[in-house]
Amino acid sequence: MRNRFCRGGWRRCFSYSGRKSWLVFLLFIVLWFYTMTSFILLNRNEEGTDSQLLKGKILDLSKRYVKAVALEKGGRGVGKIIPDVEGSYDIKKTLAVLIDNLLTRVDHLENKVNALSAPRPGLDAAVATHWTMRNDTKMVSTSKLASESVDESSDHKAVKPQGIVENQRRPRELAGEDQVEIPGDLRPGSLKHKLQQLEGKCSYTDEELTGFPNCMKKTEWMRMFWNSDKCYGYHGVDGTDCSIFLYLSEVEKWCPKFSWRPKISIPIKQSGPKAIIQKDKNILFAMMDNPEKFRWMKMRISRMWDTLWMPAVEALDQRGELSGREQKKILIHLGLLTKESGFKIAEKAFSGGPLGELVQWADIITSLFILGHDISLSYSTHRLTNLLRSKGIAKSSCPTDSNMPFDVVYIDIVGLKQMRKSTGGVFNQFKCMLRVIDTFGTEPAFNAEHYAKATGHRSSWGKWNLVPRQFMTMFPHTPDNSFMGFVVEHYPPAKRKQTAVRQQRALVYGKDLAMWKDASRYLNTIHEKFEIHGTVFQNETVQFQAALPSYVRNHGIVNGTRIQQLLQETKLFIGLGFPYEGPAPLEAIANGCIFLNPSFDPPKNAKNTKFFEGKPTQRAFSSQHPYAEMFIGKPHVWTVNIYNRAELEGALQEISNIGTVEPLLPFEYTCEGMLQRVSVYVQHQDYCSSALPTWPPLSALQVMTADDDVSCKKACSNLGLVCEPSFFHHINKKSAIEEHFATTCSSEESVEDVYPPALKQGRFRNKCYLQLTDILFSCAGSKTGYRRLCPCRDFIHGQVALCRDCL
Repeated sequence: MRNRFCRGGWRRCFSYSGRKSWLVFLLFIVLWFYTMTSFILLNRNEEGTDSQLLKGKILDLSKRYVKAVALEKGGRGVGKIIPDVEGSYDIKKTLAVLIDNLLTRVDHLENKVNALSAPRPGLDAAVATHWTMRNDTKMVSTSKLASESVDESSDHKAVKPQGIVENQRRPRELAGEDQVEIPGDLRPGSLKHKLQQLEGKCSYTDEELTGFPNCMKKTEWMRMFWNSDKCYGYHGVDGTDCSIFLYLSEVEKWCPKFSWRPKISIPIKQSGPKAIIQKDKNILFAMMDNPEKFRWMKMRISRMWDTLWMPAVEALDQRGELSGREQKKILIHLGLLTKESGFKIAEKAFSGGPLGELVQWADIITSLFILGHDISLSYSTHRLTNLLRSKGIAKSSCPTDSNMPFDVVYIDIVGLKQMRKSTGGVFNQFKCMLRVIDTFGTEPAFNAEHYAKATGHRSSWGKWNLVPRQFMTMFPHTPDNSFMGFVVEHYPPAKRKQTAVRQQRALVYGKDLAMWKDASRYLNTIHEKFEIHGTVFQNETVQFQAALPSYVRNHGIVNGTRIQQLLQETKLFIGLGFPYEGPAPLEAIANGCIFLNPSFDPPKNAKNTKFFEGKPTQRAFSSQHPYAEMFIGKPHVWTVNIYNRAELEGALQEISNIGTVEPLLPFEYTCEGMLQRVSVYVQHQDYCSSALPTWPPLSALQVMTADDDVSCKKACSNLGLVCEPSFFHHINKKSAIEEHFATTCSSEESVEDVYPPALKQGRFRNKCYLQLTDILFSCAGSKTGYRRLCPCRDFIHGQVALCRDCL
């Protein structure tokens, strides 16, 4: 019977069956590992169990199984393969011994690694304090808790484990028998004495948390998910409150640093290279290597380079304002130009699309380049990711301990969202470097996430938790943000046409046909006294012919040079009510035109105008161009209710009788003013230091008191000053309120709101209110029943962003 199936003899038959058996055993091993892996994934995804605990159990069972098989099959030595009595090798025995040998070597390697894993000297050794835990563990499902604990906008949302082990390595009261490794500077006595000293030190009072609104929220997140990324352990986090607080205060800066902690000596930064003025625009254009994205910007820069930019930088240099400056490494990311934004602003620049953002970005990039800084330019998410990787920044749920590759980052809000996605937890380290180009501004009430949610200040553009001064606006409409501005293109006096009297010609401000809707009645009245021209994107549709009155001479979309020529020949520049706060009216005024500025009654805001819905500001627009209305005025700007025929006709009659109006251009909108402002910002604005702001200099501070329900912006403006939010830190004190209001506060309270520091006066008692959260200091805020204490400053005439001592 045996020979029937095994004709080659016993040994050949045995060899055949042996090969068959080891193949079956090898298949069993593969299936076993696949089953155990599936079991791990299934438990992590569905039951929310702790992966580390399962891993430990699986490894332990694997070791026991392999060792048992090895002993059973006669494995007597590690690394030896024992032949059986028949002279062949039993593959099951061989595999068992080999795996046993492999596991032994892994154990040996782990011991070596553990022996070398001492705290890194680059971080304070105390940050890596390890407290051994002996708590019992209990498996629980916490996917719901995780989803509720981590907000959508959290910097850590990219790593959200589905489950945790309750009480495993969780903070608890220190017990005398707990083992603890304490840094050398905390060893005055016995272990029990040291534990008693540390107990209670790793905690905060409400007063200590002032100015750190997200500390406790981040702490709760870390308590649950500290083991979701190995980088936390690398920085010394082991699940205890003390290690979490040390990490959040000394690495991520979400919490205040403990007063008992030793001061970490920060090496003095070596002064880098000095900034040298750049005059070769071809070097700049080489950076703008995408023809479609930068075509319009490059045309603008070329037109202005020799006639406006070069004379401006030479004038500043001759006055000594550009000497001794440090060259900064600057990243510029234009989110509005990315494909993901969906805006197609660059593509529509030659067909009637909005140009305000392109104007401002072109001037910012040009200013930074001419001032001699080391700039890196990004205009796509792919380019941004590659650029960050080339600088050693990779996406992570935890900060990097390497030096950051940039000093300043210029970006827009679309770009902010893209950058946060590209960097993960590292984004928090970029926050203090950000300068956000923000057309309409972001008020503190919308910027502070916790406050915005609690008070219903909803905006998809807000809740960034930045210092409000990091937002940079096109016009100086709110002192809470920094005024960045742009350059108004104009003909210099030497090239300007000299005409005694301009023609009775009016040019309409509106390149898109949609802006002309319902404007016929208004334009008909103007046409009685002026010849009307337009620069509307030309097409031959019925809608175009119906919307554009027959008497309008349309030039179509023209280039910048032709626009300058038309403005030189025109007397009246007509606003249609939209777009709001664009650069074109200032260009017209700079070329000697009178701007007819439509007024709004009631003022337009987020409550009554769809355009402003979701904007992170509560500003109310009293006209199409508030800056021209308030800062320039007659005879250059006539703000009129265009739908009040009598008012409109009266204004037109007066304008017709005016002879020549001299061109006017505020200094802050010239190339020289732009270069001066940008240079001072780059050198002095510092939001990465934990110390109180030292710029603007304290010598500029003038403290004023406001009336009931009056904002500091208005209170300072009424006195010919500007509210300066950087000074709020210096007056946010009970003693300051009592001194300047000449009263005594019967009590004081620190609150999260936009009106402190303030005084609430009662019949018999006065109460002082102080600011609890630094990023809520607001010049624009006010509240009925409260009188605000306001930090004001002077400003340079024509340069409202800078005080007299700021240069």
